[in-house]
Amino acid sequence: MLNRIILIGRLTKDPELRYTPNGVAVTSFTLAVDRTYKNSQGEKETDFINCVVFRQLAELCANYLAKGKLAAIEGRLQIRSYDGQDGQKRWVTEVVGDNVRFLSPKDSNNNSTESSAEADNFSSFAHEISLDDDIPF
Repeated sequence: MLNRIILIGRLTKDPELRYTPNGVAVTSFTLAVDRTYKNSQGEKETDFINCVVFRQLAELCANYLAKGKLAAIEGRLQIRSYDGQDGQKRWVTEVVGDNVRFLSPKDSNNNSTESSAEADNFSSFAHEISLDDDIPF
């Protein structure tokens, strides 16, 4: 059996970083992914796909991705359900990512020297990192 998905799209808003009660970093974001064909009116359609990443990858995504940035995510499709406050069953479909590539060039107008230097430190490996990778510093 295989459950693998790869998407390339632009973030619809800034990623949201939070932590589980056990202290695990979780970042959520939505990618706008254009379809390769046009509809009957000749317009391209776009899918908005919820994505979630964990641990170090979550912190990297929260720090270096932003609304409008182009990114690729590789992971698995997850469909889960929960009971809402009104007692109705709700369904959530999302990509659980274990690999993210930052495809937009880094901003050249960083105001902070520290954040610019930090971004330079990540430039050699921030384009691709997986959940199992350790940050070397």
